[in-house]
Amino acid sequence: MPRKNRRTPIEIENIEIIDTASKGKSVAKYDGRVIFIKGGVPGDICNIKVFKRRKKFWEAEINKIIKKSQFRREPKCEHFGTCGGCKWQNMNYKNQLDFKQNEVLNNLTRIGGITISKYNKIIASEEEYFYRNKMEFSFSNKRWLTQKEIEEESTIKDKDALGFHVPGMFDKVIDLNICYLQKEPSNKIRTAIKEFAKENKLSFFDIRNQTGLLRNLIIRTSTTNELMVLVQFFENDIERINMLMEYIKKTFKKITSLLYTINEKANNTLYDQKIICYNGKDHINEKIGDLTFKIGPKSFFQTNSKQAVKLYTKARELAQITKEDIVYDLYTGTGTIAQFIAQKAKIVIGIDSVEEAIQAANENAKFNKIKNCKFFTGDMKNIFTNEFINEHGHPDVIITDPPRDGMHKKVVEKILEIEPKRIVYISCNSSTQARDISIMKEKYDILEIQTIDMFPQTHHVENILFLELR
Repeated sequence: MPRKNRRTPIEIENIEIIDTASKGKSVAKYDGRVIFIKGGVPGDICNIKVFKRRKKFWEAEINKIIKKSQFRREPKCEHFGTCGGCKWQNMNYKNQLDFKQNEVLNNLTRIGGITISKYNKIIASEEEYFYRNKMEFSFSNKRWLTQKEIEEESTIKDKDALGFHVPGMFDKVIDLNICYLQKEPSNKIRTAIKEFAKENKLSFFDIRNQTGLLRNLIIRTSTTNELMVLVQFFENDIERINMLMEYIKKTFKKITSLLYTINEKANNTLYDQKIICYNGKDHINEKIGDLTFKIGPKSFFQTNSKQAVKLYTKARELAQITKEDIVYDLYTGTGTIAQFIAQKAKIVIGIDSVEEAIQAANENAKFNKIKNCKFFTGDMKNIFTNEFINEHGHPDVIITDPPRDGMHKKVVEKILEIEPKRIVYISCNSSTQARDISIMKEKYDILEIQTIDMFPQTHHVENILFLELR
């Protein structure tokens, strides 16, 4: 029985975890109340400590696992449980896929209000680990300390770290040893830079006081074996900057694009910063099918390249594009999908709000000798108008891949108004996708559902819907 003392957390014994929830959490029910639990796997029976109580739900953490779920496995990473990057590493991959598929279907049913009679089996990732082509690490002079270290904090001299922020703690960074998300030489580069910085007394960033030389590290890889390293500095100390950059250049000769920037503003976003090419090219190249894409330091690109090929191939297949079709690619980004489908279409119109992305799209189309793609910059709800459509042609097919927030209601309404024959809706957030579908179902039937796992060991998943006008 729980001890209901307002001054102490509630403890509940022998509670069974019954399902997964959003943001990598798990779910249990107690006395008719939903409890979201950190680190649980469906099927676990455990003792929990409730640390947050709200009217509609509670939040808890596991004190002790009484009986392990049959879906549970030992995580590979020593940082599991503290780092928020791979919250499902403690679950068998096959079961991860099952729960991802179920979440998509539940959202489409519950939020979208549709009846699902059939769906395609989720497409698994070829690689469970080392699948990301981009990683971003933070320097910090406030390393995350274990409970034992906190007790001995007065004797700890080295608090510098290079790794990921602890979830919910903007000023605490986990000092990573091995990360299982990006292939080598990612770990070797990160570790070597950290050790060189410490040996040469290069200061790590203090986010509270806004001081320190070293701020951020980005590593990008590609299937073409090109490698980009970008160091973000906070202080404009050219002598020390050159010292570190020269060390990286001489130590890691496989780096094909070595860049840096000096960012003195409050946040570490790159989009408004000048990027300096220290050595090599100012970009790397990635191949998707027969196409080559130039990826700069500010470019958005799918972070799992191999799965991106499967995603785009399936989207192209579902769209059933003919040489007579005008296709609109909404939220086109750097135009990867637009160019991937271009050879099948009469013309492809790509729209995105990020000017740098559209510039990259035009450069890539020119590089790939694609002449039937046109790209435009603007806020989707403002640019996707009758005037724009009258000028560039009525779309027979729309492919849309919006951000996690989904499509703006005005965009959904415009699609319903102009009635394209076919729609392929790609989403990284099936709940907002389902919300949009709840509106679109008045004119469209969902003929196919294809979930694709781009992010093993996490709760994130991509979903494709194929809609046809009634």
